[in-house]
Amino acid sequence: MIMGKTLKDRLSKLPAARRAKVAARADELLAEEMSLSDLRKARKLTQERIAEMLGIKQEGVSRLEKRSDMLLSTLRNYVARMGGQLELIVRFPDRPDVLLQDLAELTTAASERPAPKKKSMRT
Repeated sequence: MIMGKTLKDRLSKLPAARRAKVAARADELLAEEMSLSDLRKARKLTQERIAEMLGIKQEGVSRLEKRSDMLLSTLRNYVARMGGQLELIVRFPDRPDVLLQDLAELTTAASERPAPKKKSMRT
């Protein structure tokens, strides 16, 4: 029976510099898509520790990490407690990426603007 070569076998035959380059790129790809749980683990934090930081119970952190929909303020707070900063990037096919400004600032600025005047309806 012929056995194929494993990835580990192939990588072990590469020069050290090339292996380092492959490992760095793998890390980049993994970092591009991480769950909240992955982020927490990468920061070497437990659910219990995050719960303390957020002032909630461990079960609340577990539920948070499994949610597919949450308030941006909740996500921002979770990330901030880990020492990070949440940024939202908007991508369009026909223009460069846009970093969306802090939504709290946008909301405040919008609420301070005078309300638009209503057009009168004439008959």
